[in-house]
Amino acid sequence: MNFITGHQLTLLKSGREYFAALAQAIEQAEHEILLETYIFADDQTGQFIANLLCDAARRGVRVHVMVDGFGSREWLSQLRPPFAASGVNFLVYRPELRGFSFSRSRLRRLHRKLSCFDGRLAFVGGINIIDDLHEAMESTTIGDEPLQPRFDYAAHIRGPLIKSIHTSMAKLWETVSWAQFKHNKFALRPIKIEHDRVGPVAAMLALRDNIRHRRTIEASYLHAIAHAQSSILLANAYFLPGRRFRRALRDAARRGVQVRLLLQGRLEYALLHYATQSLYDELLREGIQIYEYQPGYLHAKVGVVDNHWSTVGSSNIDPFSLLLAREANLVVDDIEFNRELTSTLENALQCAVEMKPKQWRKRAWPHRLATGLARGLVRLAMGLAGYANRI
Repeated sequence: MNFITGHQLTLLKSGREYFAALAQAIEQAEHEILLETYIFADDQTGQFIANLLCDAARRGVRVHVMVDGFGSREWLSQLRPPFAASGVNFLVYRPELRGFSFSRSRLRRLHRKLSCFDGRLAFVGGINIIDDLHEAMESTTIGDEPLQPRFDYAAHIRGPLIKSIHTSMAKLWETVSWAQFKHNKFALRPIKIEHDRVGPVAAMLALRDNIRHRRTIEASYLHAIAHAQSSILLANAYFLPGRRFRRALRDAARRGVQVRLLLQGRLEYALLHYATQSLYDELLREGIQIYEYQPGYLHAKVGVVDNHWSTVGSSNIDPFSLLLAREANLVVDDIEFNRELTSTLENALQCAVEMKPKQWRKRAWPHRLATGLARGLVRLAMGLAGYANRI
């Protein structure tokens, strides 16, 4: 993949900035809205965005919304009636089936967070349609301190890549609508795509699917890591890379590159949390610095390499994102965008706890047992899905 110049980008930090920009785009849309998300919750934020989409449909905008059947399963019954009543075209990607299975088809989810408006602007990132503080698993306080909003990012983009974003979203919409016998009702109409050069930024769209782009996002990371000269800083909610990725990080550290990982510090999903920690010994031995984010839930899926390469998107660095899910990352080659993203990550590091090698090696045996068991269970799950040799 090659970078394409001519883009205008705005980095959006947390849901507060993202939902404000998304709302404005919905309100200003005149012809078409395409929106994909893993989670579309029926909470205050979800209802706010849903109402705006319904208003847009009622004023004649062709609105197409696709959600994942697993990620949004709790809210489908609440979403369908208002969307149907207002004329929003609504599809569910792989509706959740009853029972339990680790089959590849069952684990292949729509994890992208993409939206495109009138074929002229788009959003790419990792933020679902859900309140920043919508957490069912823990209290919204840390001792006496309030829980901070989810730490996550999205990017507002205009320029030549709009055509690629729209084409990808339209193709998936056509595929799913045909598969669910809804194509005649939900067919897309032709629209003019604006893809003129509007700014100086070079960027590319990295997609992961199960056909042509199985390794595209992972390859973009590996290429940047292999060519890093001074620094690598990755922030990822669920970090469980395969052997090839870990070897690339070790090689970078051995040649003198500063490698830092900002990872989830709060227990959200125990299996992935402890499986990730099972890697710490290996990484810390190589001089890789690991920080666990504490003020709130880290949901970011971003990275910066040296002073010019950056990525913002939906893909975690774990087997489910890199091997199974549909994902979308924006990869950017631009000093100013890199500087802004790096600055926010550096600030987050100040709120994180660094894992010290000596202290980590002295952790209690129950924790060692938990991390080992979690790693084994993830390997088992991926083995049942046919990917054991990649973990």
